[in-house]
Amino acid sequence: MNSFKNTLIQITQNGMGSGNEELGQLLAKNYLTLLCEETEVPQVITFYNEGVKLICSGSEALEPLKLLAEKGVKLVACKTCLNHFQLLEKVEVGITATMVDIMHFQKVAEKVVNL
Repeated sequence: MNSFKNTLIQITQNGMGSGNEELGQLLAKNYLTLLCEETEVPQVITFYNEGVKLICSGSEALEPLKLLAEKGVKLVACKTCLNHFQLLEKVEVGITATMVDIMHFQKVAEKVVNL
């Protein structure tokens, strides 16, 4: 049986897929909303590069991300990326971490999904 148990999801873009940014953000919101409905949710979602924008003020994905955090999913954002985009003060959900922390989560995950 497939599940998200001990899965790490990595989000590296401000949305899902390449091409239209507005569509990508809608797809990410839809994906995360559907993920909230799963019985088993991933242990960790990491955000780096433009993916950190999803956890900040103004993101369409904040509501499902907050629900996932309430369900126990660790939401981990790259502090270097947040600093680069000057978003450190705009984080609304999750924690900031170093790349060493993100590497740790990658090492211990049984499965890594890249969005």
